[in-house]
Amino acid sequence: MKKLILLLAFTFPLLSMAQYGSRDSNRIGILFGLNQFNLNTSDFNTKPSNGWNIGLNVHGNFYNNWDMSYGIQFSENNFYVETLSPSFATQDVKYKISGVQITLQINKRIIENHLYLGVGPLFQINGDLTYDDRYENNIIKETTLNVADITKSNKVSFYPIISLLGGIKHVRMNISYQYGVMNFLNNVPGNFKGNTSVLNGNIIFYL
Repeated sequence: MKKLILLLAFTFPLLSMAQYGSRDSNRIGILFGLNQFNLNTSDFNTKPSNGWNIGLNVHGNFYNNWDMSYGIQFSENNFYVETLSPSFATQDVKYKISGVQITLQINKRIIENHLYLGVGPLFQINGDLTYDDRYENNIIKETTLNVADITKSNKVSFYPIISLLGGIKHVRMNISYQYGVMNFLNNVPGNFKGNTSVLNGNIIFYL
């Protein structure tokens, strides 16, 4: 939590300065949306689930038909893992992970003020995975891992991201896909590998 507070304290002044020194077409936006998160691994069975996003975004001129956007986003992500209960019944256990993301994207103007295609890097600082304590004695199916054994995820994740932004000048819809290039299960005991993927759908209201 302290890391998130420090990150906010560092980032918000940057957003403010970007707006202060911008031309008229540069805008700060407030975003709200949903995400679908999944852990892609061949070591056990997972299923995607939905979560939410909230954040700030700065979108402005860069060069010729290219714009640049910079954002900070808070997300709650969820996914399911197939487990076995003490009675050997199959149960899908829901994991939750919260994090803060910083992204910088270069956007190609397809239609001025209406449609943009963006690419860039995204960095996320993660909390630990959490789950319902009712399942603490479950074993992850096809492994010897207890459900608690995968809660220590990587604290920092890196994602390439591609996005499509469309709408009118002050209200736009952003759809983006990001794929984690780092091993999300690096801290799990044993030689487990997994990469995360996230599909986001956000509405941005530009001030």
